[in-house]
Amino acid sequence: MAWSQDEERMLAMIERHLSDEDPRLAARLESFNERVERGEHGRRRGDRRRRRRPRRSTVVIAVSWLLIATLIATLLIMAFRHDAAAALVF
Repeated sequence: MAWSQDEERMLAMIERHLSDEDPRLAARLESFNERVERGEHGRRRGDRRRRRRPRRSTVVIAVSWLLIATLIATLLIMAFRHDAAAALVF
């Protein structure tokens, strides 16, 4: 759906005012727009050859959560076994 001439004029005016008031924000938005455009043109829907690998930080966080969950489960099992053994003694 195309913008009307009035809408395009108003958007251009808003863009000019924002870039005049905050040039750093305007530069960030321009950089973001360029990256989005490169991403849209670089990848196509059916292109599965370029699989994105998870970042190292994502892998470290996932392994950490798995380790924490394993430790908590082990502690709970040990606690329940200890309670069960103590109940048998008395």
